[in-house]
Amino acid sequence: MLELSKDMQDLLLLDIEDIKKAKHENLLERNEKKEEAIVEITNLKSSLNEKLVEAMQNGEDINLYRQKVDNLEEELKNLYKLNKQLASIVLPIQQMYKDIVEEIARENGGNLLDVKA
Repeated sequence: MLELSKDMQDLLLLDIEDIKKAKHENLLERNEKKEEAIVEITNLKSSLNEKLVEAMQNGEDINLYRQKVDNLEEELKNLYKLNKQLASIVLPIQQMYKDIVEEIARENGGNLLDVKA
């Protein structure tokens, strides 16, 4: 899960750089990999929680895993921060495109496409 979190951070950093360079097609190419990573991180998180609960129920001292869990938590926080940074870039761009489409639609009498048969 730690490795997957770091891989996802790398993908988000690439997304941020590609947005800055207006290489939007590269973002689309990575979407599937990011979606798969998110699903896998979610599944692994559930599995980890189950294993920790099971270990506690078996009387195992889970403090033995404290450093690893803390490290994982820190990496997931970094992932969250990068995702937030990406969103702060993407959302204004999305709004800009929406505004452009709405303006074009207004100029065309409310229709984006003027189709004549």
